[in-house]
Amino acid sequence: MTKEKSKIDEIKEKLSAFFEKVGELTKVQRLLICLITFAVIGGSYYYFVFMPKHGELKKVEQNYQNKLKLLSTYKRRASEILKYEKMMAQTQEEFNTAMKALPDKRELPSLLTGISKAGSDAGLAFHLFKPENEVNKEFYKEIPISIKVKGRYHQLTDFFFQITRLNRIVNINNVAVKSRKGAKILEMSCKAVTYMFVEKKGPKNKNKRKRKK
Repeated sequence: MTKEKSKIDEIKEKLSAFFEKVGELTKVQRLLICLITFAVIGGSYYYFVFMPKHGELKKVEQNYQNKLKLLSTYKRRASEILKYEKMMAQTQEEFNTAMKALPDKRELPSLLTGISKAGSDAGLAFHLFKPENEVNKEFYKEIPISIKVKGRYHQLTDFFFQITRLNRIVNINNVAVKSRKGAKILEMSCKAVTYMFVEKKGPKNKNKRKRKK
């Protein structure tokens, strides 16, 4: 206890001596000492406390702004994905509708029968009904049918009307109509074209296992 008291007494003596010296100074000198002391304390606080915290705050703000930009980019991409998914669904629906209008190989006989029946129901007399060779396209085939019929004008128009009511795509091309003088019967030749979707087959694997010698 005596040692601690002696240390405290020494500190008190030193402080009293310091304040006595300060008291002997002029007001201007004491004011300068106060300003220098405050400047040192303020500078130390600014350099050792404020600057590191300010740098960390700027880093946090920069990181926050980067995250906001990234979030904005992701939101924009998400909206574009939803838009493209909607377009894709619409395109797929249109494709499925178009596919329903294209006959497959099993339906061709019934479709040919339907075309022939449309002419018979219209009252036309067939002189030629001949499926021609298939024409290969990129992902479908054209199936042309050469047709020659005889009948009245309203029967021809009825035939075309019934063709449009078929549940499959049939185009009538190369239409040529002849009529004899004084005759009400018309001769018509045309080419009916229907289409068949062809699914591309994957390439065959031609790699063969090498025989061990």
